[in-house]
Order: sequence, then structure tokens, then C-alpha cells
Amino acid sequence: MKVGVVGMGLIGGSMAKAIHKKTEHTVIGWDASETVRLSAKLLEAADEFMVDGNPKDCDLVLIALYPQATVDYVRQHAKDFKKGAMVVDCAGVKRLVCQNVQDIAAENGFIFIGAHPMAGIERSGFNFSSEKIFEGATMILTPFRGTDIADVDRLSQFFKSIGFARMQVATDAEHDQMIAYTSQLAHVVSSAYIKSELSPNFKGFSAGSFHDMTRVAKLNETMWTELFLVNKDYLADEIDGLVERLQAYSKVIRNGDGDTLKAMLKDGKEKRLAVDVVKEFD
Repeated sequence: MKVGVVGMGLIGGSMAKAIHKKTEHTVIGWDASETVRLSAKLLEAADEFMVDGNPKDCDLVLIALYPQATVDYVRQHAKDFKKGAMVVDCAGVKRLVCQNVQDIAAENGFIFIGAHPMAGIERSGFNFSSEKIFEGATMILTPFRGTDIADVDRLSQFFKSIGFARMQVATDAEHDQMIAYTSQLAHVVSSAYIKSELSPNFKGFSAGSFHDMTRVAKLNETMWTELFLVNKDYLADEIDGLVERLQAYSKVIRNGDGDTLKAMLKDGKEKRLAVDVVKEFD
């Protein structure tokens, strides 16, 4: 099978490397940057490259671009995809992409399935890509209602062949709401937390908590700005909810209300312990 990889940054580059090293598929890569294409060629991350990003020869196309760029790419090449080809995006939000390409896919005879690899590091770009990044990770799939289950299964098996251990299926809206809480909120909190005037003086006063809280502040601000704003309704709700909960802690601490504080901390601990016993996948 000929697999196209469009956008060879951290995720796309890792996809290309994993496919090239773990499967017998042919990798046809593309990136707008000539420097990235040369790097991918030197490191044998792709067997060949598309001409001007045209996916005409690919049986499966993995698009690893920012959300709006993904929509733009699909629109630009709508008539270039092979009839019956499977087109999959890897963007971190799903509503913008899925809702804008559903009709395009139907009109042009290709299969589109949204996907979000739950893997990555706090670095970006092809130079940090690795074929090992997906090992043991979860892939979220957001197929349209009515998508043939055989196509979903075929895509699942493909992703498992490059290292993914689990598949989670959701609607685009379910995905975006949960990701606002489990991923995007953490990045906002980390970015705000590191801005304390005390942060430059952390040396000698920190153990693991400081580094855990600040790790994802080392983000790609261009990408995350787009992800946050595209998902602004769900994310703003999560931020507002967190602020409200933090203010409740602040109030009892300022008032020296030890009994209430102890009860709040106990409640938080119990909720975290409950998370520990949840089997994410049977």
C-alpha cells in the first residue's frame, strides 16, 4: 500500500518513520519545507515524495497539519485523491476538520476518518520525530456516522501496526470536549503557573511537582493558539470551572478554615484514587 504523509513535523515525521521501519508499505511524503524534505530523504523517512503535495498515487493519506491547514489541503486536493482512498487527519481538534470535509469526501469519492494520536513530546518539528513515539499509545478515531465499520477496523489495524496499542472511538464533539479537559486545560495551567514572579528562584526549592507542572509550558505557541481558539467554547468552560474551584480553595485558606480545607483535600484525593482504579480499556 502507498501511504502518503502530508506535513512531516513531529507527528507526521514520526508517522513516516514508523511506517517505513515497521511495515512493508511505501511512504510517499510531503512537506512545504524543502529543508524538511531533504532531512526526511537523508534519514530515509520516506521512499519518495509527492509532486507539489499531490496525493494522487496514495491509497491512504495521513494529514499532519494544523486544523485549518488540513481543511485547506483537503479542499485544494479534493479531486486529486484516488477514488476509494482513505484520508485521515491527525489534528488535535476534530469539529473544525470533520465538519468541513464531510461533504467534500462524499462528493469526491474518498473515505475520510478523523484521528488524533495521543502521543507527543513538548518539542516540535521533524528533528524531534521518532518511530518510537507511538509505542503503547492510544489513537482516537472520529468517523462520520454511517462510516463502514470495516473501514474503521482496517484503519485501526494499520495504526496498531506502527505501534499504537489502543483505539478510542468518539464523535468529533465528544473528542473536543474531553481534549479541552485532559490536554488543553493542562497546557493553559502550565503556561500560567510558570509566570509567577517566584519561578526564576525555583532552584533548590523544588522536587518533582514544579517540573511536572511546568513541563508542557514548553509548547509550540503557534499550534496551541490555533488549537485553543478553534476549541474555545469547551476550553473556556473548563478554565472558568477551574478558576471557580481554585477560588474556593483560596477562600478557605485565607480564612484559616482547616476543617473545610481538610475535607476539600480529602475529596480531591478520593477523586484521584477513583481515577486510578478505572480501567481505561478492558
